[in-house]
Amino acid sequence: MNWINRHKLPATKAIKHNGFLCLSPESLWNALHNTFNTALHHQVDLNILNKIDRKPTLQWFPFSREEFKQAISKCNNSSAPEPDKLSWHHLKFIVNQDKCLANIINIANACFNLGHWPNYFKYLSMIIIPKPNKTSYNQAKSFCSIVLLNTLEKLIEKVIAERLQFIVVNNDFIHLS
Repeated sequence: MNWINRHKLPATKAIKHNGFLCLSPESLWNALHNTFNTALHHQVDLNILNKIDRKPTLQWFPFSREEFKQAISKCNNSSAPEPDKLSWHHLKFIVNQDKCLANIINIANACFNLGHWPNYFKYLSMIIIPKPNKTSYNQAKSFCSIVLLNTLEKLIEKVIAERLQFIVVNNDFIHLS
């Protein structure tokens, strides 16, 4: 996709407040501020949550070696270097070592079981690239940003995404426990 040419954007609707469209940041702020102040001291009935139908749950099984090997086999060796300086080429070599792969799987299982995503995975690098052929570079829309995430984090996310895709396709949106 050529990102420097014009593209048709999807139609959007503006937020209305008191019958008027919120077309400026000030009008949007006033709408949100007034709505918040209106609901500030109202009691909330949490019993409404009991009326929500329970969906069947599916147990989340530990990750397997095959899932990681399949996910990494789809990755391109020539991608840009990430903040952790670990390329896909190097990670593919690491995953071929059984002990290293077992450690990566243990990290992924621990993250999922504890419901915690380590800060190390949240570090990123952002690269700002000026768009070509702009007459002026004094506005943000004259630049494109690229966000680089840690390679190990992306691998774990790929494995989770593959599994969720499989569950959605084969089990018709079963909720995970």
